[in-house]
Amino acid sequence: QVRLVESGGGLVQAGGSLRLSCVASGSIFNINDMDWYRQAPGNEREWVASITRAGSTNYGDSVKGRFTISRDNSKNTVYLEMNSLKPEDTAVYYCSIRNVLGTYWGQGTQVTVSS
Repeated sequence: QVRLVESGGGLVQAGGSLRLSCVASGSIFNINDMDWYRQAPGNEREWVASITRAGSTNYGDSVKGRFTISRDNSKNTVYLEMNSLKPEDTAVYYCSIRNVLGTYWGQGTQVTVSS
Protein backbone atom coordinates (compact mmCIF):
# COMPACT_ATOMS: atom_id res chain seq x y z
CA GLN A 1 0.00 0.00 0.00
CA VAL A 2 1.35 3.40 -1.03
CA ARG A 3 0.04 6.65 0.37
CA LEU A 4 0.79 10.15 -0.89
CA VAL A 5 -0.35 13.15 1.13
CA GLU A 6 -0.16 16.65 -0.32
CA SER A 7 -0.27 19.81 1.77
CA GLY A 8 0.38 23.52 1.47
CA GLY A 9 -2.44 24.57 -0.81
CA GLY A 10 -4.66 27.54 -0.10
CA LEU A 11 -5.86 30.94 -1.24
CA VAL A 12 -3.30 33.52 -2.32
CA GLN A 13 -3.38 36.80 -4.22
CA ALA A 14 -1.88 37.09 -7.66
CA GLY A 15 1.86 37.62 -7.40
CA GLY A 16 2.06 35.65 -4.18
CA SER A 17 3.79 32.39 -3.34
CA LEU A 18 2.93 28.98 -1.98
CA ARG A 19 4.96 25.90 -1.18
CA LEU A 20 3.37 22.50 -1.69
CA SER A 21 4.66 19.34 -0.05
CA CYS A 22 3.91 15.69 -0.76
CA VAL A 23 4.98 12.90 1.56
CA ALA A 24 5.05 9.30 0.36
CA SER A 25 4.69 6.39 2.76
CA GLY A 26 4.03 2.67 2.67
CA SER A 27 5.47 0.11 0.27
CA ILE A 28 7.22 2.68 -1.89
CA PHE A 29 10.60 0.96 -2.31
CA ASN A 30 12.97 3.14 -4.35
CA ILE A 31 11.16 6.11 -5.80
CA ASN A 32 12.36 7.09 -9.24
CA ASP A 33 10.64 10.15 -10.67
CA MET A 34 8.43 12.44 -8.61
CA ASP A 35 6.00 14.72 -10.40
CA TRP A 36 3.46 17.46 -9.88
CA TYR A 37 0.33 17.75 -11.99
CA ARG A 38 -2.64 20.06 -11.78
CA GLN A 39 -6.22 20.06 -12.93
CA ALA A 40 -8.45 23.10 -13.26
CA PRO A 41 -12.25 22.77 -13.48
CA GLY A 42 -13.29 21.66 -16.96
CA ASN A 43 -9.70 20.97 -18.00
CA GLU A 44 -7.64 17.84 -18.40
CA ARG A 45 -4.92 17.06 -15.89
CA GLU A 46 -1.77 18.99 -16.84
CA TRP A 47 1.80 18.01 -16.09
CA VAL A 48 3.60 20.74 -14.14
CA ALA A 49 7.06 19.51 -13.18
CA SER A 50 9.20 16.43 -12.66
CA ILE A 51 12.32 15.56 -10.73
CA THR A 52 14.43 12.42 -11.02
CA ARG A 53 15.99 10.61 -8.11
CA ALA A 54 19.29 12.24 -8.99
CA GLY A 55 17.70 15.70 -8.95
CA SER A 56 17.29 16.52 -12.62
CA THR A 57 14.25 18.70 -13.19
CA ASN A 58 11.85 19.55 -15.99
CA TYR A 59 8.99 22.03 -16.12
CA GLY A 60 5.94 22.74 -18.19
CA ASP A 61 6.18 25.89 -20.28
CA SER A 62 3.43 27.62 -18.33
CA VAL A 63 5.35 27.44 -15.02
CA LYS A 64 8.97 27.59 -16.16
CA GLY A 65 10.86 30.30 -14.32
CA ARG A 66 8.17 30.65 -11.62
CA PHE A 67 7.93 27.18 -10.04
CA THR A 68 10.71 25.08 -8.53
CA ILE A 69 10.45 21.37 -7.82
CA SER A 70 12.73 19.73 -5.27
CA ARG A 71 12.83 16.54 -3.24
CA ASP A 72 14.25 15.07 -0.07
CA ASN A 73 14.92 11.39 -0.67
CA SER A 74 15.56 10.74 3.03
CA LYS A 75 12.02 11.91 3.77
CA ASN A 76 10.33 10.55 0.62
CA THR A 77 9.05 14.05 0.06
CA VAL A 78 8.67 16.24 -3.00
CA TYR A 79 8.10 19.99 -2.90
CA LEU A 80 6.79 22.57 -5.32
CA GLU A 81 7.75 26.16 -4.66
CA MET A 82 5.37 28.41 -6.58
CA ASN A 83 6.19 32.08 -7.05
CA SER A 84 4.60 34.91 -9.05
CA LEU A 85 1.32 33.05 -8.97
CA LYS A 86 -1.34 33.93 -11.52
CA PRO A 87 -5.10 33.35 -11.48
CA GLU A 88 -4.61 30.77 -14.23
CA ASP A 89 -2.55 28.70 -11.80
CA THR A 90 -5.75 27.97 -9.88
CA ALA A 91 -6.25 24.20 -9.83
CA VAL A 92 -6.09 21.08 -7.74
CA TYR A 93 -2.44 20.08 -7.54
CA TYR A 94 -1.53 16.39 -7.42
CA CYS A 95 1.75 14.71 -6.70
CA SER A 96 2.74 11.47 -8.35
CA ILE A 97 5.59 9.06 -7.81
CA ARG A 98 6.94 6.28 -9.95
CA ASN A 99 8.92 3.19 -8.99
CA VAL A 100 9.47 -0.25 -10.49
CA LEU A 101 6.01 -1.33 -9.36
CA GLY A 102 4.00 1.47 -10.89
CA THR A 103 2.73 5.02 -10.60
CA TYR A 104 0.95 6.37 -7.54
CA TRP A 105 -1.13 9.50 -6.98
CA GLY A 106 -2.10 11.68 -4.08
CA GLN A 107 -5.57 13.06 -3.40
CA GLY A 108 -4.66 16.60 -4.37
CA THR A 109 -4.52 20.00 -2.71
CA GLN A 110 -6.45 23.05 -3.88
CA VAL A 111 -4.58 26.16 -4.95
CA THR A 112 -6.66 29.27 -5.61
CA VAL A 113 -5.10 32.48 -6.90
CA SER A 114 -7.26 35.59 -6.72
CA SER A 115 -6.80 38.51 -9.06
